[in-house]
Amino acid sequence: MRKADIIKEISAATGLTQVETEAVIEGFISVVSDALIRGERVDLRGFGNFILKTRKSKAARNISTGETVHVPEHYLPFFKASESLKERVNRNLKNE
Repeated sequence: MRKADIIKEISAATGLTQVETEAVIEGFISVVSDALIRGERVDLRGFGNFILKTRKSKAARNISTGETVHVPEHYLPFFKASESLKERVNRNLKNE
């Protein structure tokens, strides 16, 4: 499912126009991104959490040349599904 598909489904379910729904989705993405940039955790009860994970700097090897390269510390956004979301998905997939 792509962003356009999500916009269509939310628009149909809420009565908002697709333009309004797209603005809401873009706003949501912006708010979550900005919170992560500030180092904040985003908790959506019943859905999951968006957090940052730190990857420490390390020495790695360039596969093509065999040369050792330095990979600096960096951060990765990470989503952890809530238990209720996991249970809902598993319950519904088992019933199919």
